[in-house]
This record gives sequence, structure tokens and C-alpha cells, in this order.
Amino acid sequence: MALAHNLGFPRIGADRELKKALEAYWKGDIDQAALLAVGRDLRATHWQLQKDAGIDLLPVGDFAWYDQVLTHSLTFGVFPERFVDLRDDKGLPTLDTLFAMARGASAGCCGGRHGKAHHAQELTKWFDTNYHYLVPEFTQDQRFKLSWEQLFDEVEEARALGHRVKPVIIGPLTYLWLGKAKGDSFDKLELLDRLLPIYGEILGRLAGQGVEWVQIDEPILSLDLPQDWKNAFERAYHSLQYSPLKKLVATYFGGLEDNLGLAVSLPVDGLHVDLVRAPEQLPALLDRLPTYKVLSLGVVNGRNVWRCDLEAAREVLIEAQLRFGDNLWVA
Repeated sequence: MALAHNLGFPRIGADRELKKALEAYWKGDIDQAALLAVGRDLRATHWQLQKDAGIDLLPVGDFAWYDQVLTHSLTFGVFPERFVDLRDDKGLPTLDTLFAMARGASAGCCGGRHGKAHHAQELTKWFDTNYHYLVPEFTQDQRFKLSWEQLFDEVEEARALGHRVKPVIIGPLTYLWLGKAKGDSFDKLELLDRLLPIYGEILGRLAGQGVEWVQIDEPILSLDLPQDWKNAFERAYHSLQYSPLKKLVATYFGGLEDNLGLAVSLPVDGLHVDLVRAPEQLPALLDRLPTYKVLSLGVVNGRNVWRCDLEAAREVLIEAQLRFGDNLWVA
């Protein structure tokens, strides 16, 4: 029987509870404790909804106070110099640091200190969706440091509620691709070897929390990538294969196209592909992905308001089930 999992879950709430709480916090109508309580309640509600719907592995790490890329920037210690004075006494970012990076902070207001104003980071579209993310800003001397505990805290929350979880993180190549170089011109790929140890540290921490699987999102595998980025995928994942946890690399927003050979050969335990946007890639995947790996197939359209046609989805899955057996996941 195929395992059912979910790549992520909408975080805003059925009645836009998160949006309302954020706006109230920014206006000063509620304090941070009240805001954090709304987040906890929403996560608990959404995990239970998914579990009740038959999802076997629940995503954790898909919740964000603003956007998921900004959450990763804080996790990796990537905040521009202009926000340094907004960190806490230990030099770590706070929730107000996050909001200042997203919205800016004027002198003497909204977190601004020492009479300084802080302009927000650039906002751009998340691939071909109508959602946006804050663009990471990298410098040539960029250093990375595990600086934000949100993912680990939420794993503990979910496990305390009795859930079987699958943390979700943006992959190192996609994260670097989405950022931009600031100051002197340099190749962002030069930062990869500095970033990978942070991923190793994250995977080690998650393993210590009792996690078995982690989902690593690499949607840029659906793009026409330069050869040096393709080579970097091989280097990065050969490095990460020695880190603990079983790894599912997830692609979406399109088919693998010319990256199919690269994706199926990565030294990971599973591969997720988007059959809603690119159903034509399935025959090649069935031929080329080793059956000892997990094949995860995205057959439910998360961008469609209409109910999934389960019979049509089942027809797509039959051949994959015959080939992969228990190593077939449905998403």
C-alpha cells in the first residue's frame, strides 16, 4: 500500500487567522505571546486535519511567519548588515528581526534602534505562483551559522502531539539560486561549500529528535540549469549523503526535462516529481529511477480549487505501484 504524504499545508488558516494576528501584532493590539499562541493553534489544527484525512507523514517546517525563504535566511544566519543591530544580546535574530527584514523598520519605530532606519529586503515571485518571497542577500565574505530554532521547535510540537513527521527544508542549490549577490560581483555557487555544513548540522539535529525522513525541496530542477549548477547538485548531495536521515528530494512546478538523469542519480533515498504539471515524465522515471529508492508522485493539484478526481489519479498510479510496490508514495 502506498504511503500518503503532503509537501506542505496552507498556513494562513481557514478564517485567515494568521493574517489577522500578524496585522494585530504589527499595530500593537496584541503582544508576541498572543501571536505565538495563534501560530501554535494553527499548526496543531492543520496537522490534525491532515492526519484525519489519511496523511501518513505530516510536513513540519512549512509554517512561516512571513515566507519560507525568509525563515531559511534566519535559520542560516543570512541577514544583511543593516539589520545587525536588531538582533538579541547573543547576536541571534528575533521575531522582530524577521519582520523588519520583511517590512522594514523606521528610526525609533517597529524595531528600529539607534536612530537608524532599515529598508526591507526585495520581494519577488515564488516561481510561477502568485506568492512572493524575500530575496536572500549574499556577500562575497558570507558566513553561515545556525541561528533560528523554529524548525526544531515545531518538530517537538508535532511529536508531542503524537504525529509522525517529515521536516521540510529548501535545498541548498535552490536557496542559493533564489538569492542575489550584493556588493562586489561574485558567483553565488562559491558559497555552496560554506552552506553545506549547516545542512549537515540541521540533519544531525533532526535525527537527534527521532526524525526518520526529511523532504529537501529543489524546485529549480524543473528549470533549464547551467552546467555548473548541475555539477553542483552532484557535489552537494554526495556530501550530504553522509549526513543522517533518509532524504526525499522534491521537485515541483514542472517536469525534470533535461535534469531527469541528474535527479534520478542523486545519492538520496527518494525523489518526488510533479505529475500534475508534467504527467509525460512518468514513463522515463519508471525506467530510470532504481526501484530501491522511493518514488513520490504528486497527483493531487494543490493549486486547483476543485476536488481531486481520485479515479483518474489511481489510473496514473497503477503502473508505478506494480514497479515500486511499497516504495511508492503519493502526494
